[in-house]
Amino acid sequence: MFWEPVEGDVVRCSLCRFRCLIADGHRGICGVRENRKGVLYTLVYGRSIAENADPIEKKPLFHYYPGSRSFSVATVGCNFRCLHCQNYEISQWPRERKDIPGRELPPEQIVREAKAAGCRTIAYTYTEPTVFYEYAYDTAVLARQEGIDNVFVTNGYTSPEALERIAPHLGAANVDLKGFSDRFYREVAGATLEGVLDTLRVYRRLGIWLEVTTLVIPGHNDDEEQLAGIADFIAGELGPEVPWHVTAFYPTYKMLDSPRTPVATLRRARQIGLDAGLKYVYEGNVPGEGGENTFCPACKELVIERSGYRLGAVRIEEGQCASCGETLDGVGL
Repeated sequence: MFWEPVEGDVVRCSLCRFRCLIADGHRGICGVRENRKGVLYTLVYGRSIAENADPIEKKPLFHYYPGSRSFSVATVGCNFRCLHCQNYEISQWPRERKDIPGRELPPEQIVREAKAAGCRTIAYTYTEPTVFYEYAYDTAVLARQEGIDNVFVTNGYTSPEALERIAPHLGAANVDLKGFSDRFYREVAGATLEGVLDTLRVYRRLGIWLEVTTLVIPGHNDDEEQLAGIADFIAGELGPEVPWHVTAFYPTYKMLDSPRTPVATLRRARQIGLDAGLKYVYEGNVPGEGGENTFCPACKELVIERSGYRLGAVRIEEGQCASCGETLDGVGL
């Protein structure tokens, strides 16, 4: 899906914002879409590299059927090359090897397994769902027919036309907004900031429930300017009701020389978000710190208690704060 012939056997892929020109016998930046004599093929359809029934909070999605389970699935491949990728073994596999691993798992079986596991949603996650779009799309259509919703956990580089096509079957997305400088995006992820911001605007326009995550990396994107820029963008262009997850970095992959994120930095980032007018800001990867709890934006009472991916006390009645009656933002609260 989403490609066209250009000249001779060259094709242009329009699935993501890179819009790769691909010569015969070559693959796109993602490493999983290959031009064979002027026809573009996906190499990962039906080839699952990972699947598991996860808490929806692990995505993280805190305001989309909290406490439910989400059947999570992925193939190899990604259109980014993030230096700090926590799933680099599978996301970067096609960049380093020619073969495409994975077990055969057709869309129909994903839906069956999700139903058997009692999952409310199917999450396309672990790697970048854009690069296995056709697989995700067909699964999402079947899932919706069976009363199961679909969520993307994504780097936010899907083309507008591809996002619009799957939108009727997509209930929610958690999008990484990795930093707020083009230099950071180019050096760390191999992409552009504006491309991600534009995608976030498209999600908002399409009415898909949206949550945003920023992995805060000391010395790279933890400065006041970038954190305030992200908070102001979310509040001003996406809406103050959009939750922002500021999460702790741990050294991994090609960023082993950067230190882990101090809790104090996450607290500062959270305060920056609240000062910008955001209703819900969460600290991630620091269980037990208290920054994962949901508070009523009106009366400030605790409405959802969390420890890691587990829910404790829930003080919500028919989508409203049990203390003051304020309507809380989200789906399935």
